[in-house]
Amino acid sequence: MPSIDLNCDMGEGFGAWAMGDDRAMLDIVTSANIACGFHAGDPSIMADTARLAFEKGVRIGAHPGFNDILGFGRRNIQGDSPASIERMVAYQIGALQACAALSGHRVTHVKPHGALYNMAAVDADMAQAIARAVKAVDPALLFVVPPLSAMDRAGDAVGLRVVREAFADRTYEDDGTLTPRKIAGSVIHVPQLAAERVVRMVLDGAVTSRHGKRLPIVADTICVHGDTPTAVAMAAAVRSALEAAGVTVRAVE
Repeated sequence: MPSIDLNCDMGEGFGAWAMGDDRAMLDIVTSANIACGFHAGDPSIMADTARLAFEKGVRIGAHPGFNDILGFGRRNIQGDSPASIERMVAYQIGALQACAALSGHRVTHVKPHGALYNMAAVDADMAQAIARAVKAVDPALLFVVPPLSAMDRAGDAVGLRVVREAFADRTYEDDGTLTPRKIAGSVIHVPQLAAERVVRMVLDGAVTSRHGKRLPIVADTICVHGDTPTAVAMAAAVRSALEAAGVTVRAVE
């Protein structure tokens, strides 16, 4: 019987400002990627989200991004050296590890956020810097990456266990990269459409690009973003459709 992990980015508020319904999402997903204070999140949000995930039996990972609160980590930031990126990522992983320890939870994976994720998918130097940071903090951490990307190769090169990710709520370009958010239709908002796409990804090992090209894809985990109005409904629809198709939804062991 096939199985797949279902993950969500969360803990992405800041101070009194909330983003998404993390409590509801944690009843659906099997892994949570928690913002580490650079693109979103703060010590209280990090600790509270980790505690809630622990109570609900959901695995957690660090979701490090650029130091870009105003841009929510989605602005491409140029000019950081590989050494700077390595330290930036290590710092954020360590911050979440400490906050999670307050409730007895443990960080098991790392998934870069936003522009850092997209840039490192194609930039070998950046990808290698992130992979080095993950390994240095804890070589047992899983490294969540786009399939066939520079991060995929960098993780393998340093001996990390790589977890390859596909997206329920994003469209793809013909080269397998995510469609830039500035392009209309790049984010899918209809739960049933997303659910049908995910079932095909898992059972057929392929996804159709926005131009109609069939792209082979091997995914260990599926991401549903938590910051859209239909996020909870979408996650529920995706999980329900997978289980109806005979797919077991569980965290990567």
